[in-house]
Parts: sequence; C-alpha cells; structure tokens
Amino acid sequence: MGITLTDTAAQRARSALEARGKGIGLRLGVKTTGCSGMAYVMEFADELEEGDTVFEDKGVQLVVSPRSLVYLDGTELDYTREGLNEGFRFNNPNEASRCGCGESFAV
Repeated sequence: MGITLTDTAAQRARSALEARGKGIGLRLGVKTTGCSGMAYVMEFADELEEGDTVFEDKGVQLVVSPRSLVYLDGTELDYTREGLNEGFRFNNPNEASRCGCGESFAV
C-alpha cells in the first residue's frame, strides 16, 4: 500500500524542509501514549536507520520504521486548517477509534 501525501501536505512538507535547509525527508511514526493507546509522531529525518522503509510521494520522502509501518501502511498525510488550528493530519484506514481530544488513536 504505502503512505501518500495530499497536494497541500506535500507543498507544506517541501516548504518546511527547504526552510530547515537540511534533511532527507519526514520521519513518520507512532508512540504509545494517550487515552486510546497510540499517538502519531512526525519529525524531520536526517538519515536512514536500519530497517527503515522510504516512500516518495510528490517529491517528499517519508521515512517509517518497521515497528510503525504496521500501523501506518495505507495512511494519507493531509494538511488542514480548521478555524485557528492548522497542521498535518493522518488519515489512517487502520484506526479503529480516536480519543475525544483527538490526540491518540487505537487500531
């Protein structure tokens, strides 16, 4: 399946990487936390780690560890603006539920 970006998310990611001036792409992952069990993590990727899978979409490299890939495969990363809030949003078909505050999810 893989991981993809909407056009808006790709544009924002490319802009952020260019402004930073270094890095090979974005590292996407999950961590154990929150009331539903897991939360999404996104940070700049400066190098690959052993076992990483790299997806390239719309000129952006998305780096995912083997542990996170099982939860993120099939995800589309979007960039949305709702009222005063804006940011990246994970549209993950593997989600079974999401907590009320929107910070964590379960599969």
